[in-house]
Amino acid sequence: MSTVEDLLAADRSLLLVDDDKAFLTRLERAMQKRGFDVRIADTVAGAVAAVNQEAPAYAVVDLRLEDGNGLDVINALHLKRGDARAVVLTGYGNIATAVTAVKLGAVDYLSKPADADDVINALLSTGQAPEPPENPMSADRVRWEHIQRVYELCDRNVSETARRLNMHRRTLQRILAKARPNNTL
Repeated sequence: MSTVEDLLAADRSLLLVDDDKAFLTRLERAMQKRGFDVRIADTVAGAVAAVNQEAPAYAVVDLRLEDGNGLDVINALHLKRGDARAVVLTGYGNIATAVTAVKLGAVDYLSKPADADDVINALLSTGQAPEPPENPMSADRVRWEHIQRVYELCDRNVSETARRLNMHRRTLQRILAKARPNNTL
């Protein structure tokens, strides 16, 4: 009798779900070059339909999609195929959603930007702690990325963003006027 690892090694089907079309296309090409049989979706509805049609062995799912939450895709995948390995990929994460993703069956939770090698390492990991990144984002860059994400979610409304970040509006305006910080520590 074969193990789950043997089954997954033979089945290289992969579903990529992200509403950022440029990122989705780049990741699709990169994963195809690495031997995966890739299908893509840019909505929760499209991804759930793809899972119901033929559940893949692997999935990389963005947390926030235009029509809902990527965790719904993870849940549908594991209801259809319990041995599937899924990774949640997001530009805006927190501990609560990471815990929920793992409870629903995700094997890892990666922050954007993540390259194809990071994704493959997460998908094929055996439970060992991953190596720390060679070039992690600096604390200033992480803060800047978070502020930009909230700003975009608030439809570029400075007052609403400042309120949600519990920050003075003028302080936020100064931060937004500055260039993106370097990615070095």
